[in-house]
This record gives sequence, structure tokens and C-alpha cells, in this order.
Amino acid sequence: MIRILIADDHPIVRLGWGKIISKDADIVVAGEAENAKEVKDFLQQKGCDIVILDISMPDMNGLELLEQLKKEHPRLPVIILSMHPEEQYAMRAFKLGASGYLTKQSAPEELVKAIKKVASGKKYISQAFAENLLHRFEGKGMQPLHERLSLREYQVMLMIASGVKPKEIAQHLCVSVKTVNSYRSRIFDKVKVRSTAELTRYALEKNLLD
Repeated sequence: MIRILIADDHPIVRLGWGKIISKDADIVVAGEAENAKEVKDFLQQKGCDIVILDISMPDMNGLELLEQLKKEHPRLPVIILSMHPEEQYAMRAFKLGASGYLTKQSAPEELVKAIKKVASGKKYISQAFAENLLHRFEGKGMQPLHERLSLREYQVMLMIASGVKPKEIAQHLCVSVKTVNSYRSRIFDKVKVRSTAELTRYALEKNLLD
């Protein structure tokens, strides 16, 4: 029996995915969590075989939580389930140790397939993402400039490109505006743009914005 922890801040989403998972006789929902703290508490107190983790958690970015989980539970498989397309976060998720990445638009049976594959010790990636990786491996595609960014820089880049003001970004990340401006300078340098307008255009061209 594969014991699953579903981590998502929306009860209806947890309920929906739980019903889908529970239809398979080999999988059981061992618990649910609506924020990072509940995920950590559950793993410490009860544990599970696989975590299904939403990338948008209320108290911590899902990728930051993933990074912490892999340090505290290095052998624990984590499947990222996100509303964001693979272009935005999949590569970063795998670099941080994710065992799978699925969008919430994926067919229900795909999640069950991913769980079983990950439970066997393998990675799960979609056909489209696999083709993207092959494209790069064959030398037909260069590494996008935004992949040079750290996780925090990438977060800031998406907010800047979405039109969020520095003060709002600072409040959201609990840092100073000066720190945000420092991130902004590094982002512009790494992505090779000179203005917010150019950064927004870059993000749109790379399909990084919702």
C-alpha cells in the first residue's frame, strides 16, 4: 500500500485528488495538509511514502518547502502538483529533488500513473517535458537565461514581470525594498535586459507568466 500525503491549501482540491487517488486499491491517502507547517508536522509525527505538494502554499513557496523537505527527508519522494505550466517551474523542481511534476490540468489517471512510477523509485515527467529535455540534450536548444537565476531571484523576476511594485514584493517576501532592488539588478544582469518592459517581454516569450 502506497501512503500519500496531499498538501494543498484548498480543501476542495485535496478532496478531489483524494477521491481520485483512493479509487486505486494500491494507494491510500494517509493525510492532508494545508500549509508548510502541517506538512512538516505530519512527516515528523506519522510519515508517508510520497508527498503530493502544491507549488503555491500560503506560508511558504512550494519549491522552498521542497528544498527543505529533501534536506530533512532525502529519500522521501515528492511530486509537485501545480497550476503553473512546466515551462515555469518543472526544471527547478527536478533540480531541487522532485520526483515528478504535474499540472493540475493533467488527466486524473496521470496522477495515479505518476504515483506508482515514483513509488518504484523512478522519476515521472510528462511526454512534452521529456521532448523538451531531449531537445536540449541534442544541442538544438540552449539553456534559457532565466535558469541562471536562484529560486528567490526567479520568484522576484515573475513578480516584477507581472507588474508587482517593489514595495509589494518586499512585503510579500518579508525583505526590504533595498533587497528587492538588489535582486532586480542581478536579474536584469543575468537575463540580459535593461528595463521592466524588456523583462516582461522576455517572460511572455518564454511562457513564464500565467
